[in-house]
Amino acid sequence: PRRRIGVMLVNLGTPDATDYWSMRRYLNEFLSDRRVIDYSPLLWQPLLQLIILSKRPKSSGEAYAGIWNQEKNESPLLTTTREQTEALAERLSAAFGQEVLVDFCMRYGNPSTPERIEAMQKAGCDRILFFPLYPQYAGATTGTANDQLFRVLMKLDWQPAVRTVPPYYDHPMYIEALANTVREAYAGLSHRPDALVTSYHGLPKRYLVKKGDPYHCQCQGTTRRLRDALGFSEEEVVTTFQSRFGPEEWLQPYTVEEVARLAKAGKKRIAVMAPAFSADCVETLEEINEEIKESFEHAGGEEFTYIPCLNSRPDHMDMIETIVKSELSGWI
Repeated sequence: PRRRIGVMLVNLGTPDATDYWSMRRYLNEFLSDRRVIDYSPLLWQPLLQLIILSKRPKSSGEAYAGIWNQEKNESPLLTTTREQTEALAERLSAAFGQEVLVDFCMRYGNPSTPERIEAMQKAGCDRILFFPLYPQYAGATTGTANDQLFRVLMKLDWQPAVRTVPPYYDHPMYIEALANTVREAYAGLSHRPDALVTSYHGLPKRYLVKKGDPYHCQCQGTTRRLRDALGFSEEEVVTTFQSRFGPEEWLQPYTVEEVARLAKAGKKRIAVMAPAFSADCVETLEEINEEIKESFEHAGGEEFTYIPCLNSRPDHMDMIETIVKSELSGWI
């Protein structure tokens, strides 16, 4: 095939279905990743295989079932990532014709990174731009996505040239897209929220303290720039972390506890957004809209507004297109 350039969008992953064995396969791959859980396999794997994976697939399957795209029989994350890919492909086709091929893959589950990278190479792509859709860098997200790419390359006799997209937590177009979602949400409310909660996915605190992971700093950087773009005061915007797993201390404050504290402190109306997620998924549609909302209302909160992720919004796709074109500089 003639030479082409590949652009690969990458997201976390999704189970193939909500049944026990589909969930178990997905969770086993996810929780066996040493970037995600770095305990010694000698200690962790017996606990994972004998206890966690005997119970968690059922509860996780129920959570996914509540948000599952029944029409397409897939998770919302898969649906949205495909929409983002199709939107980007249309834009790049208008700019470069057939010279650029756009596809997507998942770090865990399907479509897998090895499958799609190999398909892209067979389609003639001797240069590939690998784009992890994580605004803030963490070893457990961007790092492991890139690891999987490099594992694929290690098995190829003829390797394509590759570039990986750096974190974009402070990109002006990303900040403006986030600000637009807040402005639109607030415009549709009868009363202005007392606080805006920016809820990021959590991470064990020792990853920051002992490993120097920049994730926490970059999350704070995103919130600070968003606050400035909106013209909000420091008291109006709160940074929190969700999805804690296991007994050890994670980045704080925990979202589920902080929204309850806000309600008890008299902030009866809040809006919650998830800037670390490029697409709505189980952590936003189920965890935020159910568990975290319930915590707020149980503590006396009255009005809870969830602001959706950027998904395939035009301003989000403008940002992705701009970053891709910049990173392709010299190749096209």
